[in-house]
Amino acid sequence: MRHTISVLVENKFGVLARIAGLFSARGYNIASLAVSETLDPTISYMTIVVEAQDEKILEQINKQLNKLIDVITVTDFTKKEYIDRELVLAKVNYSAKDKAKLEAVFDKYIGKVIHHKGDIAIVEAVGEHTQIKSFLEELSKFGIKELVRTGKLAIS
Repeated sequence: MRHTISVLVENKFGVLARIAGLFSARGYNIASLAVSETLDPTISYMTIVVEAQDEKILEQINKQLNKLIDVITVTDFTKKEYIDRELVLAKVNYSAKDKAKLEAVFDKYIGKVIHHKGDIAIVEAVGEHTQIKSFLEELSKFGIKELVRTGKLAIS
């Protein structure tokens, strides 16, 4: 089962490497990782999605994270209400005849064209994991040339 954890850390050199090392040393796979500064540039916010089969593993992950010196707080969203989003950018085939169909997909999934040149468009969409998955299935009908996406971002 996938679990979402947020970690507030001191924004210092090597902190991300130590946290990633903690996961890899114990054989836990990070399914998604997003990191950015907060309003305070000395603090960063990490959203980590991890595969953990039972509560004991998740509890061990939380304890190990809290032991790291540069970690300020750890929040496990497993049993809390939270909002999460992902961002996807994709290059897709874009022709005049498909414009209306493509725009219908954007309306359905909160997407938009952010750049268009020739027969290629760069599109973006923001949504929950399942929405992004459905959006990409719809986009594949037009031909996806390139794709990048963020990890999950979450807030309580």
